[in-house]
This record gives sequence, structure tokens and C-alpha cells, in this order.
Amino acid sequence: MILDRIIKDCGIVSTAGNTAIEISTVCNDSRKVIPGAVFVAVKGYASDGHSFIRTAAEKGAAAVIYEDQQATEAQLEGFEGITLVRVESSRYALAIAAANFYDNPSHKLTLVGITGTNGKTTTVTLLHRMFTNLGYSCGLLSTIANYVGEKGSEAVNTTSDPLTINSLLSEMVDAGCEYCFMEVSSIGVEQDRVAGLKFKAGIFSNLTHDHLDYHKTFAEYLRCKKLFFDKLDKEAYAITNVDDRNGNVMIQNTKAKVVTYSCRSIADHTCRVIEQSFEGMLLKIDGRECWSSLIGQHNAYNLLALYTTAVSLGADPEETLIAMSALRPAPGRLENLRGPKDISVIIDYAHTPDALENVLKTLREIAPDHELICLFGCGGDRDKTKRPEMAQIAQKMADRIIVTSDNSRTEKTSDIMADIKAGFDISGKAKSLFIEDREQAIRTAVMIAGQGATILLAGKGHETYQIIGTEKHHFDEKEIVNAIFADMSL
Repeated sequence: MILDRIIKDCGIVSTAGNTAIEISTVCNDSRKVIPGAVFVAVKGYASDGHSFIRTAAEKGAAAVIYEDQQATEAQLEGFEGITLVRVESSRYALAIAAANFYDNPSHKLTLVGITGTNGKTTTVTLLHRMFTNLGYSCGLLSTIANYVGEKGSEAVNTTSDPLTINSLLSEMVDAGCEYCFMEVSSIGVEQDRVAGLKFKAGIFSNLTHDHLDYHKTFAEYLRCKKLFFDKLDKEAYAITNVDDRNGNVMIQNTKAKVVTYSCRSIADHTCRVIEQSFEGMLLKIDGRECWSSLIGQHNAYNLLALYTTAVSLGADPEETLIAMSALRPAPGRLENLRGPKDISVIIDYAHTPDALENVLKTLREIAPDHELICLFGCGGDRDKTKRPEMAQIAQKMADRIIVTSDNSRTEKTSDIMADIKAGFDISGKAKSLFIEDREQAIRTAVMIAGQGATILLAGKGHETYQIIGTEKHHFDEKEIVNAIFADMSL
């Protein structure tokens, strides 16, 4: 593809050299540069791409897109014949260049994005499954996995880098996909990873404290979420949960067509939980009854978002409800393992205060007379403010508590657990155990559980690993629980 076409709408400040040259690829990693590539120098948090411009030139880069004039000149001293494109923002330029290089694949299918603190993975996963069941070829970009039709691959970030996104979208178009459902993180929006993408619908689920290690303030976190809706065009749908106090804030400046949903008040689409058990729940959506194997009020919201999106995109309401009834939970979302002594072990990804509260509330509602044990930890190198908050929620809602490790990363597990412990009062400490080894903690939870007890393993969900230090170790809670149950049955 010709460079002129790639750099269109990239926010160009100036160019030097031939912009009519043929480009082989676009990359922002000097290690991936091949002859004829355009290298985009992006200022990152760990390193600055401008420091690798010379390396890119030595490997045959035909052009460089950059924003720091002084750093670029220093790197290219002695090199001639390289086309230089100075831009206002390299991050933004990378996203637009990636979209242009792959011929703007988001314009060739129906792209749906969801943002919010909780429910993103469940909603996009279920949308992908439901539309697939309705006979459409679909793509998925989620925390858990990326899918091009039936072909899946492991995801690295909630919102991938622009080159990965557009490459996958291009594969989807080539594979005949008609829809793509995508998680959109606040960090992804702030870093312009979704710039240049054309969304047919944007969904807002809810907003609570998360990622404050990155955003620093809740106001900034809110601003980045809202930016997603600010940038939707007038042909798109802005679908928002008006039961969340930020639901109307999200759509204040949007040009898109607003569609509201609610489980508590008047909205375009409404839902109410009629009854529920560990096997599922009966819902009434827009006056029609629908059975789902998912459980919990938070999943009622997820399913309502699913229904609202499908109907907004033109799906038949009755067919949508039938298709919804056939759906199963996303991996690691309220997965129920039944064992000896009628024990239920629930595996869930809940890793924020409100997510933990939602899950514990659901389990308490379903089995109000049964012992409820909550096992959780908190991730290292992440928002520390939520650690005592999660302790307070567990203290309020669980009968017994086990505090353990999660992905401690480069923090000491003992320090993280101390932060959690600070959230307990005397009564909370009295009913809590502190066990650093998560496998031993799980074994302990099962061993101390009484007849018919419910045990929540919170925080890991779909993850089959633990990150300790900088190393990722295999750790599958389902494997561990099933092994414990097998030992108990001998």
C-alpha cells in the first residue's frame, strides 16, 4: 500500500521525502521491522519508540512516523532516503495508520463495543454466541479470547493494540464475518487504541472504582469511558444502563441514537427477575418471560444489555429471547462445581468491590440458610484502594473468610494481605483465615465447609494461571477443586 494512503487523517504536522512509496507493513516494534516498513515511534510508559528509530532504519524501514522532532533527528543522523512524517500524536497516528493499512475493516462489518467496569466479558461473549446461534458469522475481541468465526486465540489485553485489532478485523472480513463484538477498556480509549474504528453500537454497563492505579482519579476514569460515546457517529447506537448513576453521563455529548435499559425504572427496555436458583433464573424482559441458566441480578443486567443490543440492531425480539435461553455462562463467571456433602464451589472472576458484592449477594439470595465462605485475594501492582473495601464487603456478607494470594506480581503477597486485613474490624478478623498459598487456601475452604455450604472462589475466574513476580505459573481452580472432591469421595 502507498504511504500517502496509510497516513491519511493521521494528524500530520509535516512530511519530508517521498510519500508515494510502497509500504510493506506498519509496525511500532523495531524488532518486527522488515524492509519497506513504516515504523511508528510511540512514547510508551516503559520505553520511548523514538529511541529505536535508528534500529528501524538499519533494518530497512522506508518511512518513520514520529512526534518528537529533536529525538528523531538525533536518531537518523547519517541516514538518507527515509521518508519522515511528523504527527501531533504518534499513538493516534498508529491507530489510524493501522486502520488504513488494513483497508478500514471496521467499516465492512457491524462492530459493537462495550465499556464499563463489570459485565464486559460476559456480554460480548454471549453476544458472540447468540448471534452465531442465530446463523451469523461473528468475530469476538474479549479479555478471555479472540475469535474469527470459529477460530479462537488467547487474548493478551482487554483492548489490544491497534495493529492487532485491525489485523483481526481484517481476518474477520476475509472470513465473511458479519458482526464483531468487542470489549473496550478505559485504558484502550485513553491510549487511542480504538481510534479510527467505526462502531455501530456502544454499550455502557456500569462504573465503579477500578484501574485507579492507572487513571489516578475516578473522574479521569469516567472521562475516558465517556470518550468512547463522545466519538460515536450519528448512525450508531449508544446503549446505556440508566440504573447506574453514570449511565446518563455517558451519553450527554453523544451524536449517536440513545437507547436505554433498566431493571429498576422506566427505560426503552426493561427486565425483572421473577425467580432464581443455582440452576438459573426466570426473567421478564419487555413483558415476555425468558429462562436463563445464568444467575444473579448483575447477570440480569448483562442479559438485558444483550437483548437491547440485538433488538436495536434489528433482531426479532421473540427470536432473541429464544436464543438467549440457550446460552450458557462465560468461563469463570459463576461456574458451579458440586461436591460431596452437597457443597457448591462457585468460581467467579469478581476482582472489584462491587463485583464481589454482587456475587456474594446472589449466592446469599439463592441459599440464604446455607453457610457462605468467601475466598479472595487482590492483584499486585494494581489499585490498592480496593483491598480494604473488598475486606469490608466480605466481612458484611460472608460467614467465613479466607484471604489468600491472587496475581501478586512484583508485590509481596503478605503486604497485599496486610492491606486487605486493614479493612476488617474485630468481628471480620475473628471469622477470617489468612493463607498465602492459594491452593492450600482452597483445600482449607473445602475441608472446613459444612453440609450444603457455598464456597466462593473470587478473583481468578477464567484464568488458569497465577503471576508471581514476573513469572506465570499454571493454576486452574477447576482442576484443583475437582481433585479435592475426588479425594473426598475415596
